[in-house]
Amino acid sequence: MPKQAVMTSLAEENYLKSIYKLQEKYGDIVTTSALAETLEINAASVTDFIKKMAVKKLISYEKSRGVRLTEQGKQIALTIIRKHRLWEVWLVNNLGFKWDEVHEIAEQLEHVVSNELIEQLDKHLGYPKADPHGDLIPDAKGRFAKNSSKPLLDHKVGDKTRFTGVAEHSNSFLQYLTKNNIKLGDELVVESIEEFDHSFQVKINRKERKLLSKDVVKNLLVASI
Repeated sequence: MPKQAVMTSLAEENYLKSIYKLQEKYGDIVTTSALAETLEINAASVTDFIKKMAVKKLISYEKSRGVRLTEQGKQIALTIIRKHRLWEVWLVNNLGFKWDEVHEIAEQLEHVVSNELIEQLDKHLGYPKADPHGDLIPDAKGRFAKNSSKPLLDHKVGDKTRFTGVAEHSNSFLQYLTKNNIKLGDELVVESIEEFDHSFQVKINRKERKLLSKDVVKNLLVASI
């Protein structure tokens, strides 16, 4: 990943990461209202801040339309995301944290400046491709591994899948999965789908059967096997 050409503050890094994720979800242009809602900051303050970021060429801003990342801003956002996800792997694998306990700690660790430390961390962890939630980790050049996962909701009866990640990262959802002993890597086979509420009867690892609601299956990312 290219060396950052400008120094960035913690606040700027949080903005860049949020804009990147909103672009992934909604498209090239991110409205200031969407950004304000994500960051939980009032819209006027967001507008003032992004104007300053535009001067540093971290973003481009069009009044009444919104913002988009410049190439430089995108690379910085990917660097922050890379750090965050590597730290989550380390917290789970090395310190025994649960997957619903690591996000806020990684939010603090992602702002560590040393690139050498991050590259050594990546090497120590064995160059993981995904974090504990199944989110892909960009490599040092900002590239992601190929991802063919899609929501379990998109599958039909008889489909055999592997649980690879989550679309919903809330603690309550992760705790629900833990409580129901549903883990990354599990084999999930769709046995039936209820016409009334679109709940899925799923067989897990060829043993246990569970009835999962539509809200659950739309947030389970799986790959066909």
